[in-house]
Amino acid sequence: MINQLETDLLEIGSFLEKSKRTRVQDVLKLEQKKIEKEISVKRHQREQLAKREADPTSASKAYTVKINNYGWDQSENVVKIYITLNGVHKIAPENVKVTFTERSFVLLVNDLDGKNHQMTINNLLNPVNVQDSSKKIKSDMVLVMCKKKTTKKWECLTQVQKQIKEKDKPSVNPEENADPSDGLMSMLKKMYSDGDDEMKRTINKAWSESQDKKAKGDGDINNMGMF
Repeated sequence: MINQLETDLLEIGSFLEKSKRTRVQDVLKLEQKKIEKEISVKRHQREQLAKREADPTSASKAYTVKINNYGWDQSENVVKIYITLNGVHKIAPENVKVTFTERSFVLLVNDLDGKNHQMTINNLLNPVNVQDSSKKIKSDMVLVMCKKKTTKKWECLTQVQKQIKEKDKPSVNPEENADPSDGLMSMLKKMYSDGDDEMKRTINKAWSESQDKKAKGDGDINNMGMF
């Protein structure tokens, strides 16, 4: 495979020497860089394979790093999890494995810069289709794609995250929508009950004056049914 790419690279180089048009040269140079990058990746994979064949236990000797950082979004049918890992596209594809269940997945990346990398997501918010879920290896990134069983929109990635989100919601105070006059009445009752004689006389007087403005009648606060 590398030999074929190197042959393609030589041929593009000969075309570049003969080409006179800038636009054609730009296209050829773009393809040249693409092939050079592909050759570099293939060579790195070959070196890693040679190391593993020379020492089959090298991957198992590497310590495992837990992956905590990721991003996610969703379409109607798929939940996508983005995991950034520098150089992951340079290692052998078989070193990147994802195991799915209906409510979880485990990503394991072996022998990346001398370490293994693992990410475990349990208790997905909704069940996924195991057979149709998959992964893609991109430049410095692994994309895990969980195929939804239904097209329902996910509020969070996991059930735990949903519980935390609901717990953090401000609780609704049932008294917020109550009649403000009820709250005032309760406050006055407490002040009257806890107050001394002077406080009670003051409240009685204020209540009586308030009632006199509304209608004629006995303004005694006790007769108004307040206390």
